[in-house]
Amino acid sequence: MKLGKGSTGLDKYTDKIKKILKKGYGRFLKIRGHPSEIAYGIAIGLFIGMTPTIGFQTAIALFFAALFKANKISAVLGVWITNPVTAPLIYSMTYYLGGKILGNSISINTLEHIEEGTSFFNMIFNAPEILWVMTIGGLVIGIPLSVAGYLFSYSAIEKYQEEIKQKILKQKQKIKNIRKKQKKKKAKKKQIK
Repeated sequence: MKLGKGSTGLDKYTDKIKKILKKGYGRFLKIRGHPSEIAYGIAIGLFIGMTPTIGFQTAIALFFAALFKANKISAVLGVWITNPVTAPLIYSMTYYLGGKILGNSISINTLEHIEEGTSFFNMIFNAPEILWVMTIGGLVIGIPLSVAGYLFSYSAIEKYQEEIKQKILKQKQKIKNIRKKQKKKKAKKKQIK
């Protein structure tokens, strides 16, 4: 099914996602603050986003951002790495990795359990162990992710802010040059009179 010249429905959907991400990235760059504060906020948010604390992640990220004097807005943005679309993937990865590290795995999704209807009860019964396993997996994924997020964010914010400073300096220089020209014109007019 083609919608236009060489374009499919998937291309249109992908273009919309790219546009949304680009707009979000542009807004992220415009967060006010020192690059290190903003990057710390992102790192905190990404780290908290890997923990099995869905529903409380924003509050936790705000608490730690305030505690470590990081940017609160970027901390909240970082937490949103775990969202309704990505949560199943993230939590299954953290559970799998935590289970491998701890050497245990609780089967909560086997076909037998689902058919018998015991999967939910099995999960509730084993909830503390499941959360512990996911927490360990989240730590293992969250630490390098938050470091990478910090480095990327710091670099991007610093570059953007430097570009803005250069534009402002150029504008100030133009204004200064215009004022000099105006003063010269006024001086010439006074000499002529």
